[in-house]
Amino acid sequence: MSVTFAGTMRGYEKKNIIKDVIAGIIIMAVSIPISMGYAQIAGLPAVCGLYGSVFPIIAFALLSTSPQFVFGVDAAPAALVGSALISFGIESGSKEALIAVPLITFFVALWLFVFYLMKAGKLVNYISAPVMGGFITGICTTIILMQVPKLLGGTSGTGELPELLSHLAETIGSINIPSLILGVSALIILTVSKKVMPKFPMAVLLMGAGAVMTYFLPVGSWSIKTLDKVEKGLPKWTLPDFSVVPLKDVITVSLSVAVVILAETLLAENNFAQKNGYKIDDNQEILAFSVGNLLASLTGCCPINGSVSRTAMGEQYQGKTQLMGIVAGISMMALLLCGTGFIGYLPVISALAGATEFELAARLWKVSKTECLIFAGAFMGVLFLGTINGVLIGIILSFSEMIIRTSKPARCFLGIQPGHRHFRDIDEGRQIHEVKGVVIYRFSSNLFFANVSVLQKDIENSLKSDTKAVIIDASGVGNIDITAADRLVILQKSLEEKGIRFYITEHIADLNEQMRKLGIGYLVEAGCARRTIHIALKDMGINRPYPLEGGVDNEEISGSRKRADNRVQEFVWAFGKHTEEEIEKQIVNQIKINIRKKIQDPQRQQPTHPKKTIQNIITHCLDIKKSKIKAFLLNLKFKTVNLLKEF
Repeated sequence: MSVTFAGTMRGYEKKNIIKDVIAGIIIMAVSIPISMGYAQIAGLPAVCGLYGSVFPIIAFALLSTSPQFVFGVDAAPAALVGSALISFGIESGSKEALIAVPLITFFVALWLFVFYLMKAGKLVNYISAPVMGGFITGICTTIILMQVPKLLGGTSGTGELPELLSHLAETIGSINIPSLILGVSALIILTVSKKVMPKFPMAVLLMGAGAVMTYFLPVGSWSIKTLDKVEKGLPKWTLPDFSVVPLKDVITVSLSVAVVILAETLLAENNFAQKNGYKIDDNQEILAFSVGNLLASLTGCCPINGSVSRTAMGEQYQGKTQLMGIVAGISMMALLLCGTGFIGYLPVISALAGATEFELAARLWKVSKTECLIFAGAFMGVLFLGTINGVLIGIILSFSEMIIRTSKPARCFLGIQPGHRHFRDIDEGRQIHEVKGVVIYRFSSNLFFANVSVLQKDIENSLKSDTKAVIIDASGVGNIDITAADRLVILQKSLEEKGIRFYITEHIADLNEQMRKLGIGYLVEAGCARRTIHIALKDMGINRPYPLEGGVDNEEISGSRKRADNRVQEFVWAFGKHTEEEIEKQIVNQIKINIRKKIQDPQRQQPTHPKKTIQNIITHCLDIKKSKIKAFLLNLKFKTVNLLKEF
């Protein structure tokens, strides 16, 4: 597995450096209250959240293939770890918590590394845009509902929607008016400045203004909460202690956290990548998650993952590469070494940077009610049941919708416009007419258990008293399952009983091989599988210009009179790797027939010499390599001689 290092900064353009540096400093600033708050939710002292915003962020920036995504302490993993501590009987902020949480983080890193080895990033390919949009919108809404109580003078909420609403209701009962005025004013300023001056770092200015106000005004007497004071210094590097919590419990909890980090961050990263027109390496991202969490464990922090809100902030201030992540980490390092006194003066006001995608839901409602339902399912799943359950609900809905969609595929009946030779949908216009006595049906989907009945029903309903043949244009069929294969046989036999010939045409050669494996290869041998519709019609004795229904005149005006078929090419197409074997079998069968006829009627004209017959076929078989012809001839000649001896 190849790993790209600092991939987003290769060929760096100097014009982006100012944007990246400003975005990095802003991300560091907004990470202070977010990281400290979520660290406390995870059961750690607030300062540990800042530790998770130093080395893990820098490592992620160097390994990530996303130019804009930001890593750090975030809601979902923190909430899972906090609830796990309660189940372990460990008090939040205790010495046991300081040992247990980094241990969980260590095993999260191990699980993520296992996912990297398994190349689990491919799973994101099976998640549709409505699922991604609903998932991201659900996370953003959850974060907003967590933070709203802070604006009212309370603490941030935890859990899913019922718990969040309950906490919000309790906070409303004891609103702190100064906190509310301060918070709402800050949000209004941020919202307006985002539209009027999107490039201006208003968030940093507000934080600085808040610190100045806290220093000079009696904010404490107004009951406006400020962040905890933080001691100077970088985190200490320590190995996890395996003695506090049973490993069985740690492994179980860490697996669920790792799955949440994998799903949440990969989905969010791919969402931003699709929106902004770049590609990421999903598997390398998982490695970056693993390394980031390993460093978080060694520096005493809780599990960390991608942050949608901080990424949206970086996008707002036009960060172009992961240099902004490196700047954010280095800035946090400088703050811990020199400026921790500043933190204690910051009021608890978080910028609710919106990255919701409700506009996608509105678009889906106009285009596809089903996909809008999938969006709503993922959104409500995240809100009510949590991150991983929301993803699972969205995936189940997405696969259900896919099965429903493929069970009703695009299909049509084909005809010809007089004077032309190409087959077109008869619903295109009145000038398209069916070939007389022939049903030509195009089916544009893989054939499987859920949709083969549609094909069968369409064809049976199209039959008329003068129908002589049914031709299926299978150019859109790339795969067939055993249920569909059995139903095709039933259809073919039903048509045969009515004296109607059955053909399947225009499909890729591999479909013939699939039919053989499914036990219906005799359809190919019987000539039911033909390379083109034209060849199938010619096999019935219907030649150009084709007679059309209603006696419509069809004198071709095309100047091209090339042959529509090449029998040898079709033979190779039909039998693929079994071509030589099938040629040999057919020649041997023909020799047997000729010899029997000669024995029964000695006066018959001498049959063509077997070797001559073989040579005539092989010289036209362009798809058989010349190097094989000689050996093929010798082997067949030997078998022919032995066969003649039997008579």
